[in-house]
Amino acid sequence: MGTPGTVLITGTTSGVGLNATKALVERGWTVITANRSPQRAAGAADEMEIPKDRLQHVLMDLGDLDSVRSAVEKLPGGVDALVCNAAVYKPKLKQPERSPQGYEISMATNHFGHFLLVQLLLDRIRASSHPSRRVVILGTVTANSKELGGKIPIPAPADLGDLSGFEAGFLEPISMASGKPFKPGKAYKDSKLCNMITTQELHRRLHGETGITFTSLYPGCVADTPLFRNTPKAFQTIFPWFQKNITGGYVSQALAGERVAQVVADPDFAESGVHWSWGNRQSKDGQQFSQELSDKATDPDTARRVWDLSLRLVGL
Repeated sequence: MGTPGTVLITGTTSGVGLNATKALVERGWTVITANRSPQRAAGAADEMEIPKDRLQHVLMDLGDLDSVRSAVEKLPGGVDALVCNAAVYKPKLKQPERSPQGYEISMATNHFGHFLLVQLLLDRIRASSHPSRRVVILGTVTANSKELGGKIPIPAPADLGDLSGFEAGFLEPISMASGKPFKPGKAYKDSKLCNMITTQELHRRLHGETGITFTSLYPGCVADTPLFRNTPKAFQTIFPWFQKNITGGYVSQALAGERVAQVVADPDFAESGVHWSWGNRQSKDGQQFSQELSDKATDPDTARRVWDLSLRLVGL
C-alpha cells in the first residue's frame, strides 16, 4: 500500500477524480482537491462519504493560467504527489471557445493549465521526504496510435503537425497546435497527446535529477463519466452499452479511481517514464502493464519543442 502522503488532484467534482480521491483517502492519504467550484467538490465528497478531515478544497480554474498561479500561491503546505486528471471535451463546438488568455479551451485546460501546475509544484514535490514522490497525468487511448482506440480516424487522429499554431502564439484565429482549421474532437485528442508527451519529457529532463516518478495512465474506458456530458444524447446511451457488451473495454468510475490511486500510492508503480494501461479489453483481475506509446508521443524532438513552446505560452 505504501506510506500515506498528501496529493493534489484536479477535477474531483465527479467521475474518475472523485473516485480516485475516495480511494486515496481510504489508503490514509490527505487529498487537496482543485476545481472551479470548491463547493461542488465538497458536496460531491460528502455524497461519497469521504471524511472531511482528509480533504482540503482549493479554487482552481485550469482554463485560466492566472487562477492556477493564484491557487498554488495560496496552498498552505507541502505536496508529495500530483494527479493531473481534469479535462474538458466539447465535441459539438462549431467555433473554438477561448480561455481568458485567448487560447482554445480544451488545449488551455487539459494541457496548458496542467503544464503550468506541474512546473509550479515541482519544487514542493522535490522538497518532500515522501518515499514515492509522483506526478501522474491521465492520458487517453484515443491519442495513442499504438492502440486500437488510437487508430480510429474520427474526427481525426491526434496530430500536432509542425506545431506552427503554437509557434505563432496560439491566439485568434489559430485554434489548433498544427495551425490547421478547428476540429473540436481532435482538439481534445491533441491536448491529451500533449499530456502524454509532457510526461515523457518530464521523465527525460527531471527524473534523474529529482528522483520524482513521472507517469501517465489510461485507466480503461470509463464510458459513463461526465467527461461526455457535451456529446449528443444518443452517444451517451450507446457508447457505454457498446463498451460493456461489444468491446469489453468498459471500466466503472470506481475501478478507474482505484487504478489512479494505485499509480499514485503503490510501490508496484514506482517506475518513472511509464504509461500504465490495463488493456483495451478488461479481463477479470487483469494486471497493469507498461503500454507502448506512439512515435508522436515519444519523439524527443517533438517533445522538446512542445516543452519549450508550452513554457512560452504559459508565461514561464
